[in-house]
Amino acid sequence: MNFASTPDDSPLHPWVASGLGRTRWAVGPVFLSEWSEIRAFVQRAEALGFDACWANDHPNRIMDCWTTLSALAVATKRIRLISLVSCVYYRSPYLLARQAADVDRLSDGRLVLGIGSGWDAPEFAEMCLPMPSTAVRQETMEETLQIVQGLWRGEPFTFNGKHCQVKDAMLRILPVQQPYVPILIAGGGERVTLRQVARYADMSNFAPHESAGSAFDIGDVQRKLDRLQEFCVEIGRPYDSIVRSHYSPLLTLAADEDRLAEKRSQARIPDAELHAVPLFATPEQAISHYQALSDAGVQFFLCLINGRDDETVQLLSDVVIPAIRPTRSAA
Repeated sequence: MNFASTPDDSPLHPWVASGLGRTRWAVGPVFLSEWSEIRAFVQRAEALGFDACWANDHPNRIMDCWTTLSALAVATKRIRLISLVSCVYYRSPYLLARQAADVDRLSDGRLVLGIGSGWDAPEFAEMCLPMPSTAVRQETMEETLQIVQGLWRGEPFTFNGKHCQVKDAMLRILPVQQPYVPILIAGGGERVTLRQVARYADMSNFAPHESAGSAFDIGDVQRKLDRLQEFCVEIGRPYDSIVRSHYSPLLTLAADEDRLAEKRSQARIPDAELHAVPLFATPEQAISHYQALSDAGVQFFLCLINGRDDETVQLLSDVVIPAIRPTRSAA
């Protein structure tokens, strides 16, 4: 089997094990361009007790993912930092391993390395990068991950892949997290991506978004989780060794229907040209939505929020999260 194990041969990363029996929540801001605003949003999330925050990897829209994570590493103390997700074509495997190790060190071991194969064709073009077929991108992501994990061993590493090669490469300053930095693989493809998750990742993430797995309803979510469990059985891996997470492309909460209608009419929608389903809800509706996902087996929720929507952050923290019952362990 290829998935990493902890030193005592347990297949559960300690960070994964620490979340069993509870739900975990991450928030990320959208529509903030100034570092001071991003920092304030994340520091507030940390103070409110959220488990994690993230940075997206869209250099043509926002601050660079790894620059942002580096700055957040020294601006926060407890909250987990996630790259959601770092496109494997935007940096060489060696540079990705280097930057991830640096953020892990700067944060005293709080990084989750999220990677993906890329999907934004205009962004590839702006960056003067060719965009290969889906199959090639999936293969490249898998090879990149193998190189990154090999370099994190701190020994000379050689890899001759179909798309990526290194010879006697060595990372001399390593991550501090033990036994390794947990890996998130994004997407919900039921033939390839979820098989890669079962083999290599500590966290799975998909969403009601055409670029992130097309999990548009609870039936889609349940089918994908069932497929992931099948792949885990196939390779002999415990299903609960993988954090099952779900991403809300935009979450907007309001105390009542009138206020919700007002916010909906004024809302900016990220990726409005794509098929994605934002969630506009009262706290009661949000509780029903997230409880259904938890009952299906989701353990970790990532909520994209307008960075200036203080009401949503507060209602999520004060009302929604305390009401959600955690999913039962599959063990």
